[in-house]
Amino acid sequence: MTHQSLLLINTYYLSPDDWFNLTLRLCLALLFGAAIGLERELRQKPAGLRTHMLVSMGSALFVLVPLQAAAISPNYDPLSRVIQGVASGIGFVGAGEILRESSPEASQRTKIRGLTSAAAIWVSAALGIAAGCGLWRLGLISTVLCVFVLKFFK
Repeated sequence: MTHQSLLLINTYYLSPDDWFNLTLRLCLALLFGAAIGLERELRQKPAGLRTHMLVSMGSALFVLVPLQAAAISPNYDPLSRVIQGVASGIGFVGAGEILRESSPEASQRTKIRGLTSAAAIWVSAALGIAAGCGLWRLGLISTVLCVFVLKFFK
């Protein structure tokens, strides 16, 4: 199988000069993050609209780099490592949100707060990965489900 036929079969890979698809994927990541961020913003949570949009777009950007490099030499290893790195790195951001929200008060009992905000940030990163990979249907369905959970389950 030739390099050109591999690119036609696999729609994940992007040519570095495919401005339309690059822009579309980054904008989708922003929209997916905005949907979750808006819900968090309306509930007056510290990680709101801008945070979720930036996390989602940043994740898409991290994924787009190996996808564009793979257009030259198809290889799934760099993409896999980037996704693992984003998932791990975003965990630290979420942990910071939990610690910030859980600061000790006057009471002896420590209240853990911020778990849902941390999970929402993590989902925003996953949505950015989906958008970056061009999996817009997966991202759209996941966004709707996430907003539903955040809105209707307490």
